[in-house]
Order: sequence, then C-alpha cells, then structure tokens
Amino acid sequence: MALCRGRIVRVPKGPLIRVVGTEVAIPCSVSDYDGPSEQNFDWEFSRDTDFVRIVSTWDSTFTSEEYQKRVGRGDIKLRRSSNDAVELVIRNIQPADQGRYKCSTPSTDATVQGNYDAEVQVKVISDGLSVSGSKARSSASLRLSEGDSFKLRCSASTTSPEHTHLHVSWQLRSGSSWRDILSLTHEGKFQPGPGYEERYRSGDVRLDTGANDTYGLSVSQASSADGGAYRCLVSEWVRGADGSWQKIQEKSVEIATVSVQRTALDVVISTSNVSVTERDSLDLTCNITTDRSGIFQAEVMWYFSVSPDDTLSDAQLLLSMDHDSVVSDSTLISLSHVDRNSYRLLVRDVDVEDSGYYFCEAAIWVPLHNGSWHKVVERTSAPVSVVVTALEPDYDVFLNASKTPKFSDDPTELNCRITNIQDPEANIRFTVSWYYRQHLPGDDVVAEELLASMDADWTLLPGERGRERIQNGEIIFFKKSADTFSLRIQWTSESDRGDYFCVISAWSRHRNNSWVKSKDVTSAPVNIFWATQDYTLTVEAVKLKPFFVAGHTFEMTCKVSSKNIKTPRYSVLITAEKPLTDQSNPNGTTRIISLSQDSVVRLEDWTDQTRVDGVVLEKVQENEFRYRMYQTQASDAGLYRCVVTAWSPGGGGMWREAVNGLSNPIQIDFQTSGPVFNVSVHSDSPTIYQGEVADLLCIITMEGMPLEPDDMSFDVSWFAVRSFALDREPILLASLDRRGIVSQSRRNGSSDLSLERISPLEFRLRVHGCEDHDFGNHYCEVTPWVRSATGAWQREPDIRAKPIFLSVKMDVLNAFKYPLLIGIGLATAIGLLSCLIGYCSSRWCCKKEVQETRRERRRLMSMEMD
Repeated sequence: MALCRGRIVRVPKGPLIRVVGTEVAIPCSVSDYDGPSEQNFDWEFSRDTDFVRIVSTWDSTFTSEEYQKRVGRGDIKLRRSSNDAVELVIRNIQPADQGRYKCSTPSTDATVQGNYDAEVQVKVISDGLSVSGSKARSSASLRLSEGDSFKLRCSASTTSPEHTHLHVSWQLRSGSSWRDILSLTHEGKFQPGPGYEERYRSGDVRLDTGANDTYGLSVSQASSADGGAYRCLVSEWVRGADGSWQKIQEKSVEIATVSVQRTALDVVISTSNVSVTERDSLDLTCNITTDRSGIFQAEVMWYFSVSPDDTLSDAQLLLSMDHDSVVSDSTLISLSHVDRNSYRLLVRDVDVEDSGYYFCEAAIWVPLHNGSWHKVVERTSAPVSVVVTALEPDYDVFLNASKTPKFSDDPTELNCRITNIQDPEANIRFTVSWYYRQHLPGDDVVAEELLASMDADWTLLPGERGRERIQNGEIIFFKKSADTFSLRIQWTSESDRGDYFCVISAWSRHRNNSWVKSKDVTSAPVNIFWATQDYTLTVEAVKLKPFFVAGHTFEMTCKVSSKNIKTPRYSVLITAEKPLTDQSNPNGTTRIISLSQDSVVRLEDWTDQTRVDGVVLEKVQENEFRYRMYQTQASDAGLYRCVVTAWSPGGGGMWREAVNGLSNPIQIDFQTSGPVFNVSVHSDSPTIYQGEVADLLCIITMEGMPLEPDDMSFDVSWFAVRSFALDREPILLASLDRRGIVSQSRRNGSSDLSLERISPLEFRLRVHGCEDHDFGNHYCEVTPWVRSATGAWQREPDIRAKPIFLSVKMDVLNAFKYPLLIGIGLATAIGLLSCLIGYCSSRWCCKKEVQETRRERRRLMSMEMD
C-alpha cells in the first residue's frame, strides 16, 4: 500500500469550451499528499510549447510580466475552495487566452510518488447567442382580470461553431428574486418550477415552440399570484469530454409586466333574522353583486347549520344551482332564479327541526379558450337566523291512586290520565314518565328519582331505582286506555313510601316520519303512606349445665320473642369471642354455625376437620334453638352468643329481613391444673460448610404435674425466615403430626430434609447437603395434646420457640483444589511443548550461513546502508 500511494493533481478533462467575454473558472485539486493540510498551487499557460507563469498561491513574484497587469486588476485571480483545491478565475476571457493551462503543486512529501502537475486545454469560441422578446399584445404592460389567459413570446438562437444546446426558462419576479415558471432544458425536457407542477399537468401553464426560434409562454386562469414582471432566460450548454453538460453562457430579456385585477363579489341575504310558525313556508332571497364584465355565469348554493360558527364542511347543503342553471332535486325545497342577481329559496311545511342558520354561497364562472368553464371567485353570505315556533298541543294531566296499601306488602296502583285535549284529531302521540320523591318532614328537599319512562314508540326504559324489581315483575307499567297510564306495585314495602307523580309528553310527527317531543305536562303528586309500629326482637341465651370439665358436652339454648312482625321466621348464628391469646383468631370473634330461616344448617368458620360433627344447631320450637358442642377442649374457652335475624314474608314468596337481635353471652371457662409446656431450639453446630448436614433439635420441657408419655402427644412444625433479621414471612419446612405422619413443603434446591422424633420430648430436623439458600433463622412450633381422665384428647395452646440462626459457609480449599491442579498441569504441558517446538525450529528449519566480506575502513557506509 505504501508503494501504490502517491500525490495526485487533478484538473477537468479537456478541452474546455468557453465563450469569449465570459468568466471562466478552472478547478484544480490535489489528494493523497503528505505534509500540511493546506497546499499551494502554481498556474502556467502555453499557446505552443513554452509555459508562461500566471499566478501562485504562495509566491507573489511568480507572475510573468505579460500577466502582471491583469492579475493586478483582478481579471485573473485564484479562488481557494478548500485546503486542497483552488480555481483559476479569468474574467472576460479572450481568444488570446486559448491554449493549455497547467496546475502544479510544490512537493511536501517525504518521497516522490504520483504526479505534481496536470494540464487542461481551453478553447475560446465566439459569442453567437442572441435573445430578443415579442409579446402577444403591443404594450409591455398587460392588465388582466382574474381568470383571463395571456401569452408571452421570446426568440433565442445561436451561431456557435461548436455543437451547443439552448436551455430556455420563463421566470416571474417575486420580490427581489426571480422564480422559475416553466423551462425547456438543454436535454429537450419540460421542467415546471416549484409551485407550478399541478398547473403544468392540467395544461394551464404551457411552453410552446414556433417558427423563427420562438418560445411562447401560455398562462390560463390567471390569478393575483400571476401578477409581476416576466423574463426569458436563455443559457447555452455544451457536452464536455467526460460526457457531462457544462453551461458556457447565459442571457435574459424582460418581456412584460402583468397585473391581474381580482373580481369583486358581494353575497347578501335580503332579509334579516326570521321567525315562522310550524307548517308555514320559509322564503329567503340571495342577492349577488359583482364588477365582472363580459361573459360569466353565477353558481348559487344554499346551506343550513345548527350553529353560526359551523364551516361549510360541517353545514348541510340544501339546494344548488350550477353555472348552467341546473337545480338539484328536492321535494319540499325549491330554488328559483328571480332576476340576474337574485336567487330565491322556498321551504314549504317547516317544522321545529328547520330552526337554525341559513346562508348562501355564490361563485363566478368564466369560459376558457377550450370551451370549458373556470371558477374565478367565490363568496359566502353572513348567516340568517331562522326560528320555527312549534304548535304545542293543549291538555291537562290528573293522577289518582285506585289502590293504596294499609299494611306492608299490600298492592299499590296509580292512574295517570290525560284530560281536556283541545285537538284530539291532531297527529300527536302521548307517552308517560313516572317519578318518585321520598317524603321528608319539614322543608327538606329531596331530588326525584326516575322509575321508568317511554320513548316515542312506547318502549319502556327502566330507571336506576327499582330496575331489578321491574325486571322481576314486582313493579308493572301498563296502559289502561288511550288516555290512561297505570303504575302497579305488587308488594309495597316501607322503602316505597313517598310522593309519586307522572309526566305526560306530547310527540309530533315531522315530515320525515320522525317523532319529536313538543310538550311536557307534570301531574300533582300523590302521597303513599301508612302507619307502622317499630319491630322489637328479644333474644335470651341459657346454659343448661352450671359447670363442666374438658371433654364433656357444652349445651346452650336461645329463646326468641318478637312484636309487630307478621308471621316471623328466625335465622340463628352462633358466635364465640375467644381470648386475644388465640393466635388463630386475632380479631377475637368467630362465626361457628348458622341456621337459616328455612332450617338450613351451615358451618361458618369452623375449620377443625377432626371435629366436623362436633357442633350441632337445631330448632327445638318455633322460637327456641339449641346449640351443642361435643368433646370440648381448652381452646374452646370464650364467650358464646346467639345472633338472631327476624324475617317476614315479602312479595313473590321472598323473605324480607325485618330486625336483628343479639343474646347475652354464655362463658366457657376451664379450670386446669395440668402441666405447662415450654419449647426451645438447640444446635451443636449452627455454622456449617456447604454440603454438610445441619442438626437442629426442638426440645420440649414440662412444668407442674408430670404426665406419662402415652398421655401426651405433639404436633411439631419447623419454619425458616431467610434473612438475618426477622423481617420476612416464615417458610414452612416440614411438619410431624401427633400420629407420626411427616409432610414436607416443596423445595427448589438440591438439599433435603428429614424430621424425626428421637425421644418423647425431643424432635430433630436434619438438612442434608446444605446450600446457600438454607441459611436463616429456624424455629419450631409445637401443639401439645393431652389425654384427659375421660380418655379424650385435649388440644393445648400452640407454643413457638425462639429462633436460632443457621449460617452456611463455602469451603474455599475444596472448591478450588481440583480446578487449580488441572490448570497448573495444563500450563506446564503447554510450556514444555512450546519450548520443544522453538528448539527444533531454530535447530533445523531457520539455519543460514553468513559469509563475511572484507570492509575497507577508509570508506564511509552509504546512506541507504545507514
């Protein structure tokens, strides 16, 4: 790569053809050089064989005498475009400047590689391009109306001896700059300027070529944006030696100044705000005024909108008349051309829906040269407000109660009747809405609640209040006759007491066969009320046995008495309030068993699977219930109550809750003199290494009366908290019940557990093959069971031991022993093999004989040798 790399000086491939009198710029660049980034350049010129120095970037005395004046005036100069490129600029080039130009760069490289100069041939030809203008009209200033068309022409030709091409562009002055309209390029392609692409595709902007080298610009449908000065810009192009096109000169001529006058149009609706009565006719007139002369046609469109701020896209088009006087079809709306500037809109048989804002839109169309029409201006009138007054029907509403309740669950029926209808033959439909308002004493105001309503086709729409009762058929809405609507409550409850009223709505049919509500009339309220007495309920709990001991049967009865409840039934719930020391029930109250009003028994929070049949609740008499608990235990101590609910029959065979009652408490208290149990956790080695076995002992001790081993048993559970502090939830490891059945929780690691009883009061937990995740605080929880004198097993309160922390360490020596030995062995073997390969290679493969030559001491070594 170093041998192939070298300095490269480049100039364009010649010959370069330029026109006399124009400015010429010849670029020169250098690449793949060493030294500073900014390079210097020397330019020389030769007509025949000898080169004459022109100019240099770094030596002011480089210029020859014959070029000093032109360089001093700036007619010849160097223009640096980058650190490694310059341009030789010759202003007003002449035929004497035709010849070879050489660009050189002084060397800044460490070695001589590549080329340091390059030459290019420049050919100077005479100026044969001529551009002149001609107009379709005699004057240089054109005054047009919006929508008119105009044409401009210019002539362009060349007598150049070389094969050149012309590029013709029409431009419009926009401010201080010129903007391209349409061009015929030197490659023979039409190219529209920015913003003229659509008008070029539609044919509104064209460039035509004609005889005598003329180029015409045709513009149709002129607008105010087409006003300004127009010029014809012609450039001459020649194809270079490398195949690329080069522009050698450019000329322009201003053709005309065009002014486009906007068309004035005023659109006004003759009348101001209008108010008409339903089923009358609406008459509006749209007047248009314009300063347009000549041939034109008007287009008129009428719009309707609900809001005066709506746009045309949001408004509704009613009728339209195009520029050919063709009116769109409509049945009840007509549009007529009264005179040249007036257009009348007539809407027959108006209704309330026609209230809103009306406005008209007008447009002026002019004919084009090809026979088509072009819209030059469009305006919209200010909206006119139209109010249609409805013809409200006249009628009254009367509400009465045909059935009123005297007791709860009696039926209620209300009739809402329409009276004094003035025009019974009118096309009117009536619907009803029922409302309820709670009756409160004093001046307290309560909002009414909708029970149900009907829409125009008499479809029932239930309200939020009583929706479920309506679906179940407890509340019925029906129409007794043409002028009477009824509401029936099958079973009236206390919550139904209050004021009821109805609203009769009148609906009118519109011309599109739709129904629109025209009037609402509200009836006077009717109050539904009956006198009631408060319910009373008394519950008394009685303990049948004055005292008993653990293992015996506990029995209590609940006697109920009530007043002012019709044919009541009772549901009973037995609850127990345990001492706060009971960890299984920290809230203190437990729901044990219940009996519904239909005599269905259900266990509530009784979860002891060994005593599923240990509690019984039964109905002794209609108002007396008995609760039994067999084989009582010390954990059953607490206060027991009866919670009774009275139910009365409701509508549809359903039961309705009337009142609740709570009995006095019955206490169960066991006086025991048995032993007191304690538990602790012990380990000989709380710190172990990975893979070893951890032994944890759960030791139970007794205080007080000793027991035989056969008279006591234990449930033992082991837990672990995986943290140094007890700030996480404990994890159950394993458990051993009093029957000797061991159960373990699911484990993710490879370690294993074993739980065994090693003595009557000691239980051992072993963790085999300990891992990192086996660390943490470990403790055991013990539930003692003691056999009473009657032979029944009694459960004692749970006992939890203080935790012991188990630490698991890693044996670093055993973990790294085998990998370290294997690594040392492999390194030693590879090192010996490398030494053997090196010795053999130097011994037999790379041996070379060197022959000594005599060196004369009097001579110095050459620089290359040094």
